[in-house]
Amino acid sequence: ELCGIEGGWTRLAYLDMSDSTMSCPSGFRLYETGGVRACGRPVGGASCASIIFPSNNISHSEVCGRVVGYQYASPDAVDTRFISNILHNDINSYYVDGVSITRGYPRQHIWTLMAGVSDSYPDPGNCPCNTPPGSTQDIQSFIGNDYFCESGNPAAWKYKFYTDDPLWDGQGCGLQEGNCCEAPGLPWFYKTFNSTTDYIELRECGDEPTYIDDVPVSFYEIYIK
Repeated sequence: ELCGIEGGWTRLAYLDMSDSTMSCPSGFRLYETGGVRACGRPVGGASCASIIFPSNNISHSEVCGRVVGYQYASPDAVDTRFISNILHNDINSYYVDGVSITRGYPRQHIWTLMAGVSDSYPDPGNCPCNTPPGSTQDIQSFIGNDYFCESGNPAAWKYKFYTDDPLWDGQGCGLQEGNCCEAPGLPWFYKTFNSTTDYIELRECGDEPTYIDDVPVSFYEIYIK
């Protein structure tokens, strides 16, 4: 059973960087600190690192999966301060600090996994589901409610890799992110759509240079049926 639904699932994607024999996908950069290994964007400016998982012509109308990531420095979810409105509202751009999961091209949104600046300290870049929400957050219409958001940082941000609190697992919730950690289904995302043979794409994105924010992923598994 996956996402509360019995049988018939096919696994398309799997990564577990706690397994020392696994490597980051091509185009991703290895982070390794204190026993935590994760895969982020290549050093540089605003960008997305992408990996495509072919469906192998399997018709499917449901996707179920989960992703675990970590915070580096100051990712600010879907903040509008550092990106133009055109790019902010473009699913093909770096519209989020976090992970975008889509299908096919033109890209169709499945789920977005955002990282906010802090889970307990006031900041405009905090998750839109925080209480209070980050003041400059603007959830795009193509996302709607299909997102998770969490921060791994309990204080004012620093230039560091926050390894103590993995993202999107509903654990280690800070004072302001109770609503985020009560998102239905967490840590599993689930989406239905018309039957297709589209590939699934996972992009790790950031709208600022990697030395200011990055959201490397350490684990993912994605299934279709």
